[in-house]
Amino acid sequence: MDFALSEEQTAIFDMARDFGASHIAPFAREWEAAGEIPKSLWPQLAELGFGGLYVREESGGSGLSRLDATLVFEALSMACPTVASFLSIHNMCAAMIDKFGSPALRDKYLPRALSMETFFSYCLTEPGSGSDAAALKTKALKSNTDFTLTGTKAFISGGGYSDAYIIMARTGDDSPKGITALIVEDGAEGLSFGGLEDKMGWRAQPTRQVQLDECKTPIENLLGDEGLGFSYAMAGLDGGRLNIAACSLGAAQQAFDTTRAYMAERKAFGKSIDQFQALQFRLADMEIELQSGRIFLRQAAWKLDNGAPDATHFCAMAKKLVTDMGSKVANDCLQLHGGYGYLADYGIEKTVRDLRVHQILEGTNEIMRMIVARGLRA
Repeated sequence: MDFALSEEQTAIFDMARDFGASHIAPFAREWEAAGEIPKSLWPQLAELGFGGLYVREESGGSGLSRLDATLVFEALSMACPTVASFLSIHNMCAAMIDKFGSPALRDKYLPRALSMETFFSYCLTEPGSGSDAAALKTKALKSNTDFTLTGTKAFISGGGYSDAYIIMARTGDDSPKGITALIVEDGAEGLSFGGLEDKMGWRAQPTRQVQLDECKTPIENLLGDEGLGFSYAMAGLDGGRLNIAACSLGAAQQAFDTTRAYMAERKAFGKSIDQFQALQFRLADMEIELQSGRIFLRQAAWKLDNGAPDATHFCAMAKKLVTDMGSKVANDCLQLHGGYGYLADYGIEKTVRDLRVHQILEGTNEIMRMIVARGLRA
């Protein structure tokens, strides 16, 4: 059993980390204050192949494994988990188009998605259906030329910012088999957005309701087959859970590295605080948690890449373990900074705020426990 990254994987990680350090980290607080990530950033990431990380090479994508992709999100999150997680959403959409879209739909949207000239958001959650996603109420009526959508999507990252949206809507009965995936472009008739949500974290990532009032999208914007939208949505969740876990891991690692440097310089009672054994034990515990989380995450990614029958089980466990761990490590790092950790200048409080939502999205960690328990019973 070989736990070492290959030369290619190491190069992928280093490329993403170096880009983040140069082009994201210096501006993260500025973007948070502005409440928006400049759209000029995305084509720069696309030049590195990050617009279609696991889109097939024959479709123009990078064709990376899910393990490779976690390295990108881990590395970018060392600069800013808000940016990295937003990129994960776009990549999920691009992969769905590649995997399920007709040749005509792929030709229409994939090139601009891969270049990130068209930035995608994903719309599943509604005000009354979060964890119970199959209970969504948004409807789509089909005519000879269009689908007409009516409903509201909630907590949409990129609402009012993105160029196109993959929307899950009900075209059939009230079961999961009645849900269809459709692409709606910004500017479509009947498409509007709620006010900007005032969030605890992820503040550089604009979040709004997506409102559909007899919103029309061409019939050729059907993604895949009618009635299979919910299965498409579920198919992407294992990988999405790995991505968000990787974002927690990278941000927590950066907070830990920053804290070690701070403790080597900060003096109390005549010596640097990293010389106090009680605080050394805190650092040791965090190192153990980070390394164990990293190994567990990569094992789950390996299982998903290799089609292991227990891949979903392991992805759920990894998502819960690593996002819980990431929040705990970031919070402990804030504590070790003392009062300075509470100040924005040191960057730790932003990490604490950004990582909190990782325990909620891509399936709450309570839902992850349900998945694991169900697997044990089976």
